Amino acid sequence: MPNTAQIIGSGPHKVICLNGWFGHARGWGPLLHSLDTRHFSYAFMDYRGYGARRGSGGPYTVAQIAHDTLALADHLGWQRFSLVGHSMGGGAIQHVLADAPDRVQALVGITPVPAGGVPFDEAGWAFFSSAAHDAAARKGIIDLTTGNRLTEVWLDAMVKSSLTHSDVEAFDAYLTAWAKTAFVERIQGQTLPVLVVAGEHDPALGAETCKATWLQHYPNARLEVMANAGHYPMDETPVALATVMEKFLRTALAA
Repeated sequence: MPNTAQIIGSGPHKVICLNGWFGHARGWGPLLHSLDTRHFSYAFMDYRGYGARRGSGGPYTVAQIAHDTLALADHLGWQRFSLVGHSMGGGAIQHVLADAPDRVQALVGITPVPAGGVPFDEAGWAFFSSAAHDAAARKGIIDLTTGNRLTEVWLDAMVKSSLTHSDVEAFDAYLTAWAKTAFVERIQGQTLPVLVVAGEHDPALGAETCKATWLQHYPNARLEVMANAGHYPMDETPVALATVMEKFLRTALAA
């Protein structure tokens, strides 16, 4: 696997970050400005078909993302590490845990997809499926999942970033990957420290969904509801997210 990851920091605590459906390795917004680069080393990985790996070809699956994550860790010489996953990446980090439980120290799921996938009704699936080829649908999804409350300048920038940094075939296939991949039996009962961050204004993967999924699957999980955020706390409330995330990781890694 080509090493296209963005590495930030030189600290002893290693963290691999996996983005959401609309993101890429260099698409974590203002969050990066608030990260503690003295105590942590962060690796932000591109999926196949995304970011610096556009044109790579598939497979575009959660299993392949997990495989590539472990290959990146090997390349970096990181035997043990924590994982941060946003949205689709929240499902992917759990697959990494299922594949290599002895290597994962802690999980942080940010408005995360559960290990059981995400159910859609027929209309919802048609809407989300249209986003691969329809920029207006992408904008509508981002607006919906942030509570229809944010500036169109930001919405348009998010859409432009998504279109620029993802192959259409990859974006299309990853919808099925994150929504319809289920492996709950492989992760249920894992006792590692887990933080789940839900956005106050996220109508789909908000607090109630996280309580019914993540908090049922992991006995040591705790939920943090991020005020004034929807589905993208790294853009909406970056300082608060960095504070909560790193406070949790410091405690988890010191235990």
